Amino acid sequence: MAEIKKIFTAKSIEEAKAMAAQEFGAEESKITFNVIEEPKKGLFGKVKGEAKVEASYEQSKAQLAGEYIKSILANMGIANDISIEESEDGATIEILGDTTGAVIGRRGETLDAIQYLASMTANRGDKEYYRITVDCCGYREKRKAILEELAAKIAKTVLRTGRTSTLEPMNPYERRIIHSAVANIEGVTSKSIGEEPYRKVVISSTNPRPKKDFKGDRRPRRRDKNPDEYTPRSMDMMKTSFEKDYKRPKPEDSLLVEGDLYGKIDI
Repeated sequence: MAEIKKIFTAKSIEEAKAMAAQEFGAEESKITFNVIEEPKKGLFGKVKGEAKVEASYEQSKAQLAGEYIKSILANMGIANDISIEESEDGATIEILGDTTGAVIGRRGETLDAIQYLASMTANRGDKEYYRITVDCCGYREKRKAILEELAAKIAKTVLRTGRTSTLEPMNPYERRIIHSAVANIEGVTSKSIGEEPYRKVVISSTNPRPKKDFKGDRRPRRRDKNPDEYTPRSMDMMKTSFEKDYKRPKPEDSLLVEGDLYGKIDI
């Protein structure tokens, strides 16, 4: 909780209290008022001056984050409203409106930035962390479904090939989705590597296929050499030998004359 204090000036005390309730988004009964100055009556009952009221309000962390998000949207020139759903360990703030592209950004980057700043504002000066999730038009749920599908697809490939697969860099929220999805698939495991903001998820098989070692032919041993030493034939020598055998004229080559037995074949 964070206490907010602000002075409101109006023609009457009642009007000043109403202004405070509207700005804080709370009922007057939940706001503490301190009348600093009352309007004065002059001759013939004419009211002179204005009422000044100091309003104090205990605002929750979710409300703090919500007010901050409203200020961000206003500075972006976006006239959007928000809805707040609070729980014991966190809150989800939904940004409502039609300008979803500007709020979400490429792959949710703008939305993630707003969420980060709102979380920092809500948890400023408090040791107990309160999770703030910012969403816009159900984007988070749609993105979650896409990431879960991606995790299943990559895991299937890893199981088939036995090879490790590294995904593109993701934020902590998206990496948690991938790890959670992989944890439900038998035969694969996942871990995060690298440093932020380039931290990635690596998906590996729990039963990787053994690597096959190539065993080339051995050169004939010479009598003047140590019998325990040998030199493997190089790939270049093997390739050259193969090419010589492959390019050697064959009896049937004489039949492959254009216009005779076979015609030209386009591939």
